[in-house]
Amino acid sequence: MQIVAANSVSDEEQLIEKMEIFKIQGRDKRGRKILRIIGKFLPARELSTESLKKYLEEKIFPKLGERPFSVVYVHTDVQRSDNFPGISTLRSIYEALPINIKENLEAVYFVHPGLQSKIFLATFGRFLFSGGLYAKLKYVNRLDFLWDHIRRQEIEIPDFVYDHDETLEYRPMMDYGMESDHPRVYGAPAMESPTPYSMRCIS
Repeated sequence: MQIVAANSVSDEEQLIEKMEIFKIQGRDKRGRKILRIIGKFLPARELSTESLKKYLEEKIFPKLGERPFSVVYVHTDVQRSDNFPGISTLRSIYEALPINIKENLEAVYFVHPGLQSKIFLATFGRFLFSGGLYAKLKYVNRLDFLWDHIRRQEIEIPDFVYDHDETLEYRPMMDYGMESDHPRVYGAPAMESPTPYSMRCIS
């Protein structure tokens, strides 16, 4: 998908909509609405904190209503230089959340966190995010663990996330930062999963 540079808050909001970064999809196994966030789709260098806040306030929060909800944040393939907005931006957005949204957020499923994310959040998470957000964080190293909480048919997961999940199955040391996920280090593509592709949609 081609990304066009945004020149105003309005343009940036349209870009957020086009990239489908945020989607409210279905419910988890406890009946809570799901806010799905795909980190890789976030063109961080093209967006301002103001536009992100405005989009959430106008397009996402009203749809969540006054009921408990959960977040599925997919961190797969997020690169600091391309699609990571920075800790200060994330904290600013979180601190600006309406009180009812903070209170109704009951769980954050952090898919494919990686070693660096785990270490950083374990060290600074409690200090950066108030309101008990860190306590609601649940690391999900494999999609199979996500299905313990969410039915597969309730949420759309991009193919590249499944591909990365399969790579981790065959290269588990990547979870601990002891093997790079860069293809030039492998020298060969990851092995295909013996499970048929069509099985991805089975609950």
